Amino acid sequence: MMLSTGTSGLRAVMADSSHVFPRHTHDEFGIGVICAGGQISASGRGQVTAGAGDVITVNPGEVHDGAPLRGERRHWQMLYFDPDLISDLHRAVHPGASTDFEFTAPVLSNEAIAAALLAAFRQISTGVSIAPRLASEQALLQLLAPLMQIRPAPMAPRRHPEIRRARTLLDDMPEANLSLAQLAAEAGLSRFQTLRAFTASYGMTPHAYVMQRRANIAKQLIIKGTGLAAAATEAGYADQSHMTRDFRRRYGLTPAVFQQIS
Repeated sequence: MMLSTGTSGLRAVMADSSHVFPRHTHDEFGIGVICAGGQISASGRGQVTAGAGDVITVNPGEVHDGAPLRGERRHWQMLYFDPDLISDLHRAVHPGASTDFEFTAPVLSNEAIAAALLAAFRQISTGVSIAPRLASEQALLQLLAPLMQIRPAPMAPRRHPEIRRARTLLDDMPEANLSLAQLAAEAGLSRFQTLRAFTASYGMTPHAYVMQRRANIAKQLIIKGTGLAAAATEAGYADQSHMTRDFRRRYGLTPAVFQQIS
């Protein structure tokens, strides 16, 4: 369930599900708490297990998956931040410092941060008419300030920097029916080298990457009120039924249900 926050660039999501999420990414920063049950997930930061009371995080573009422990349902509350909002809050915590930030741990067993997250979630998801802007900003800073004191671990250098050109092409034209040969030409590599280097660099194949981009675009369009058929076309799906199948596999719900709760 997506809840209104009254804050631009911030989404609050409450979920209860046994769905197995395939490898995917978000365009936003995410931080939440497992309220009941447990989850096992894998990303570039390794495979981790989170149980009730644990804090979970994800960075924009980070490939990850998620499955319930022992197949049982788990309940979680998440806040998703646009990168611009995170940069603004980081400036508030560290005036004059670089706005570069990333969550360093996919799972944290920290009661204070978990309590701050749940308090912020309650404060923010009550609605703009009840939650004054000052109280919401205060809750967000109290949640994020301790995490922003942790120095980020250095990112491992990409082994294939030229493959970024292929990714940029997919980012700029997610709706296009690009071929592996076109991506290879952009990167200056063979088709096999491109496939292998892209997967090593970004944790998923080029096709999986562009399908994730289409899903993210469709979600944003639906949130903005775009009709489902138009959202499917604009995001690059073959048709609305194609988008519906992809949504069900990725998120455990259909675009129509997502539209209702957005």
